[in-house]
Amino acid sequence: MNGAVDLSLIQVISAYIFILILLFIVRKRELNREKEIIIATTRMTVQLILTGFILTYIFKNPNLLITVLIVILMEAFAINNILKRSKTNFSNELKNAIIISMLVGTLLSLIYFLLVVINIKPWFNPQYLIPLAGMIVGNSMTGISLGINKLIDGITNQKDMIECSLILGATPKDACKTIIDNSFDSAILPTINSMVGMGIVFLPGMMTGQILSGSLPLVAIKYQIAIMLGILGSVSITVITFLNLGYKTFFNNRMQLKREE
Repeated sequence: MNGAVDLSLIQVISAYIFILILLFIVRKRELNREKEIIIATTRMTVQLILTGFILTYIFKNPNLLITVLIVILMEAFAINNILKRSKTNFSNELKNAIIISMLVGTLLSLIYFLLVVINIKPWFNPQYLIPLAGMIVGNSMTGISLGINKLIDGITNQKDMIECSLILGATPKDACKTIIDNSFDSAILPTINSMVGMGIVFLPGMMTGQILSGSLPLVAIKYQIAIMLGILGSVSITVITFLNLGYKTFFNNRMQLKREE
């Protein structure tokens, strides 16, 4: 099969017609989103161009330290994005729970995927590690963000129920069990929904990219199945780790709900 058709600069520019269409609709509806759309489009363009040059160099000159540093930067940006997304002022204990959960969930899944599932040599081959890390970290970031919001809302809105359970002799874990379960369910649901529609409703980006680059559809499908299972595992581990650490930060040493300061 032939490789992907290379796009000329004119062809790429022609795709920006869709931004003009969106700006026209937004202006017509008086939604006042023009500035955000222009900034988002500009940032996307600049960031992707810079990323393209950087990845081209890294792929041609694979280096363990550089590749690991990129993964660390991905983790750092993801964690920072999680903290910035929420309007809640996180306690230091909750921030630590987020950091630990992201590192444990994503790195365990990534290492297993590299060493066992695809078994590449060397394991730090940036052509595999960097795209896989991006998908795993990105999806885990989304999952844990949903879990955080659901956990905080649940504990905040059901404070009276939790305190009643504690008075009746329940442990903090038992008192928060329903909240934790609902938070986990909400966090993994988007990933499950995307798996349900995959292959029928839409073709995922990784699979489409491989097919366009010349890979046989069945090869692309095998990779897509494997990475989706890896993403689901990473999201699951990350979220459940956070929830089991996170709920504890709302209680003091005497197993009482902390009062808001």
